[in-house]
Amino acid sequence: MKKQKSKRRVLGLMCDSKQALLGPYISALGATDRRVASLKSAVVCCSFAVLLASLAFPRSADAATVKVGSDSGAPVFVPDTLTVKPGETVDFVGNAGFPHNVVFDSVPPGVDAKSISRYEPMSTHGDTHSVRLTTPGEYSYHCAAHQAVGMAGKITVQ
Repeated sequence: MKKQKSKRRVLGLMCDSKQALLGPYISALGATDRRVASLKSAVVCCSFAVLLASLAFPRSADAATVKVGSDSGAPVFVPDTLTVKPGETVDFVGNAGFPHNVVFDSVPPGVDAKSISRYEPMSTHGDTHSVRLTTPGEYSYHCAAHQAVGMAGKITVQ
């Protein structure tokens, strides 16, 4: 009877102690006992999987969130003023009191307000409009449906 190779699935990667990819690392670790080699192989494989996972998901420091509509349903942006660094993304997330949109009316020179606005109304909780702001300056925006009641905000990029 043949003995089956021990394999582990980690984030969709098949890992075993005999793989050519991990072999040099296992040998370098000085594994002589089969169980020790298997454990070291699993540790190396898991470490590699964690590294891949950390690269696959965006970091929260690169994005800011603005709720579109307050938790109580009031027609406001929360927060209504925000400061971000050049290159950061601002996520406008539909929250409550629909419909809402995000229309930029005053932007720094060279920025196309129409291209970063969302004229189509957000109509569901979690509906998101993401804008990456690269040009320093002040960006003023409003909700067209609720501008008369003061639903407006400002982002400063510096």
